[in-house]
Amino acid sequence: MKYITKWSIKEENFAAAVERFKTNPPTMPEGVTMHGRWHQMGGGDGFSLIESDDPVAVSRYVLAWADLVDQEIYAVLDDSEIAQALS
Repeated sequence: MKYITKWSIKEENFAAAVERFKTNPPTMPEGVTMHGRWHQMGGGDGFSLIESDDPVAVSRYVLAWADLVDQEIYAVLDDSEIAQALS
């Protein structure tokens, strides 16, 4: 299953989040593949595309930053997968 994670860093957490990212960048738990991570230029928002068959591992990834970052996560389908669902 593929997931899009969206994050937003509150202004009061920005400096702490930047410091953590510089000294301890996010790592993927076993069973989670990162396809890409994109950051808003000059801001604290962004999103990533990850893939995993293990929702517990996905939760570990999200929870590792939950103290500093507001996040949303969505399970997503690509065109061929949604086409199957629609047929």
